[in-house]
Amino acid sequence: MGVVTRDVCTPAGQTDAQIISRMHGDPALFDTIFDRYYPAIHGYASRRLGRDLADDVAAETFLVAFDHWRRYDTTQHSARPWLFGIASNLIAGHQRTEARRYRALARAEQAGAADRDSIDGAADRIAVRLDAQALRGRLAAALEELAPADREVVLLVAWADLTCEDVARALEVPAGTVRSRLHRARRRLRAALGGADPTATGEDSE
Repeated sequence: MGVVTRDVCTPAGQTDAQIISRMHGDPALFDTIFDRYYPAIHGYASRRLGRDLADDVAAETFLVAFDHWRRYDTTQHSARPWLFGIASNLIAGHQRTEARRYRALARAEQAGAADRDSIDGAADRIAVRLDAQALRGRLAAALEELAPADREVVLLVAWADLTCEDVARALEVPAGTVRSRLHRARRRLRAALGGADPTATGEDSE
């Protein structure tokens, strides 16, 4: 008796929307979404809150996403903005921790390298893509001073590599609102940093 085979459509090369659409028949396909985006979500949460809380935030992001995958708008090919939106909502519940982290990093920069090594994440070890060794010194202090909504936008653009349109999807606000918040955040950061703009990236740079 011959072996019966069936065609298997593997997730490789498929968009996130295509994978999520197929989850109606095979929910385990969500593993592919997890594998694609867990490192990015965890890295973003770590930069915002530190490594310990990042574990919890990243795990909960994907638990929430799995619980709500049936609501996903499959006209959107990439799930990246959706997932970062979930992560942002969870991070928002840790605003005090984030503020303390910025203050600690700012103090550590002033205190010198020896003291910096005692801070969670140690400024020189944080994996950042901003210029001028982001989250150090004046930049950390300036980020703390931003309104939470403005800080959310500028960090999603600078650290999560989202466009303004992606951020609008992630936060469920108009793109014009995102651009207004981004402009305001960058103006205040430049004022605090003597004209420097370490958050300017690609098409969204001012």
